[in-house]
Amino acid sequence: MNLLEISLISLGLSADAFAVAVSLGLAMAFVNWKNSAVVGLYFGIFQMLMPLAGYILVIWFSGQVEAFGHWLAFILLLLIGGKMIWESFTASSDSQDSTDPPVNTLNLSNMLPLALATSIDAMAVGASFAFLQNEILLPAIFIGVTTFVLSILGVRLGALVGKKFQSKANLIGGIILILIGFRMLLV
Repeated sequence: MNLLEISLISLGLSADAFAVAVSLGLAMAFVNWKNSAVVGLYFGIFQMLMPLAGYILVIWFSGQVEAFGHWLAFILLLLIGGKMIWESFTASSDSQDSTDPPVNTLNLSNMLPLALATSIDAMAVGASFAFLQNEILLPAIFIGVTTFVLSILGVRLGALVGKKFQSKANLIGGIILILIGFRMLLV
């Protein structure tokens, strides 16, 4: 897998974290670089660890799925990308309604569920890397760093601009993952 493909996967996986970071930027009472970096660290670390976890799980069970690994990787990326595209159309208008509690702190109980939820897709991508027998360490680090940077930017952007970028980030991320999935079938 080349650097362009790793970059595109990283951007696609970072889209969920970016969208949530924009929402956090909208909801936080006070946004500074430290708060933005905390969000970036939570999301970046989880996005880096989850592909490794998915990869390791598949390695343990590789004998049973080796024959159809390309198809499974394609299906995983298709499902993840489709989910992100679906969310870009369904969650854009009601992502932060009046019944949601305001986000005032960046403590573990607030951030852990968000970081976990935004990184589940990365676990599936790590699994697809194992099916395809691709190296995982460099892509996992790249995914984590990309998510860290985009999450910081998302918080800052959310504080400055508004909600309109949430659905677009998911849409673009979903399309990228689906295209990578189709490319995997052609290799």
